[in-house]
Amino acid sequence: MSTVTVSAFIEAQDADLWRLLTDLPARADWLSAVDAVEVLGTGGFGPGTVWRETRVRPDGGTEPEEFEVIEAVAPGRLVLGSRGAGADYRITWTLRTVERRRRGCTEVTVEQEAVPTRAYGRVLALILGGLAARAVEGALRRDLADLALAAGPARSTEAA
Repeated sequence: MSTVTVSAFIEAQDADLWRLLTDLPARADWLSAVDAVEVLGTGGFGPGTVWRETRVRPDGGTEPEEFEVIEAVAPGRLVLGSRGAGADYRITWTLRTVERRRRGCTEVTVEQEAVPTRAYGRVLALILGGLAARAVEGALRRDLADLALAAGPARSTEAA
């Protein structure tokens, strides 16, 4: 299993960031790596909600990725699951209100865990582990920067 964690301080209220994270149709509007979002099923947002995002790869191609809400505790914790080729992924968003420079803001931490599900997934993790971790870290940092930008101008400073 490999885990990548990144954090940022975003000068916005946790409830506002929660709305951005959970408004599925609007994700393609603010996530630069997302070209389209298709909500699968009906009903409100919560455990069991499933959607498909068409993500733009660094080479310019696109790739669909399906997510399912595992846990949603507004406005502080969102856990998503995604099945990949040879690995299952668990993405946890944690929002924690903090005070910085005498102003309220939210520390946002996103953690992605990859659990190999097949032998070739374990072999790939051993061979490409460091490279894959750097790519995941870059993608998570980009998503955090996009979230900060969507929350308002010049709102983020990295934490870790």
